[in-house]
Amino acid sequence: MPSETVWEIAKAEVEKRESNGSEGDGVEIGEKSVFFIGSKNGCFNQMIHLWPAGYFGAACALRVSCYWGKTTIILRCLDRDEPPKPTLALEYTYGRRAKGHNRPKDIAHLWELGGGTSLLDLISIPITSDTLRTLSIVLVLDLSKPNDLWPTMESLLQATKSHVDKVIMKLGKTNSKAASEMRQKIWSNMQKDHPDRELIDPFPIPLVIIGSKYDIFQDFDSEKRKVVCKTLRFIAHYYGASLMFTSKSEALLLKIRGVINKLAFGIDKSKSICVDQNKPLFITAGLDSFSHIGTGTVQKKFFHVLETN
Repeated sequence: MPSETVWEIAKAEVEKRESNGSEGDGVEIGEKSVFFIGSKNGCFNQMIHLWPAGYFGAACALRVSCYWGKTTIILRCLDRDEPPKPTLALEYTYGRRAKGHNRPKDIAHLWELGGGTSLLDLISIPITSDTLRTLSIVLVLDLSKPNDLWPTMESLLQATKSHVDKVIMKLGKTNSKAASEMRQKIWSNMQKDHPDRELIDPFPIPLVIIGSKYDIFQDFDSEKRKVVCKTLRFIAHYYGASLMFTSKSEALLLKIRGVINKLAFGIDKSKSICVDQNKPLFITAGLDSFSHIGTGTVQKKFFHVLETN
């Protein structure tokens, strides 16, 4: 049994391919990581087709016999004419973006956790002291199953935050400056004069919450949509996260692509906001407020969960 972790194997493979493709060109490579977690159906495989075919290359993966779906979309993105294989518990792929001739090339390491909340132990593989400072989390939730939203969101966010906190604490023992910078950076999306600044607890690393299957969700009862929208807005704002809904709509997919590009390659994105429950939500981190969301049982339940944990 090899001693290398999945991350080490994946990173070595990317470096090998980059070396073969641009050996001796003296180009510096920038790297970021994006870790997709979420509902059993509708996670990273649903997002991967946002880039052109050939944009990504699969470096390695940890395979199990569970079924995920959306594999056909990935194969189309990779421009591979082959039958879909069983989906993965933890999938890794990478994207490359050249900034220009003789300019630094960027690499985005993209991870997906399969199985919803059943494989939380695998969270520790992409989240390490080596990756933490350039890592972002994307939580994808299935809007077509509103009854599963809360338990899925609660389990994944708590498990991820717990592990990230441990890694930051460990990092602080060897590099206190880096750990301190990370703690300060999480407040960058919140204006100093924001009325909720003292009421929120930003997630320790950048977090984006995406509600998938909006095309189904939009046909739900108005009151049910209102509760779901308020709940997700409250959670996102409390954690200093961005929140957005998506579906098969090309316009929505382009918006999501811009957000993921920001996480993966640092490409600037314009800040925008849509809080109308009758439209797909799109709220950039720091632009919402508790006064606009409103108060009620959502907040009481959430703070009860925080107290009991």
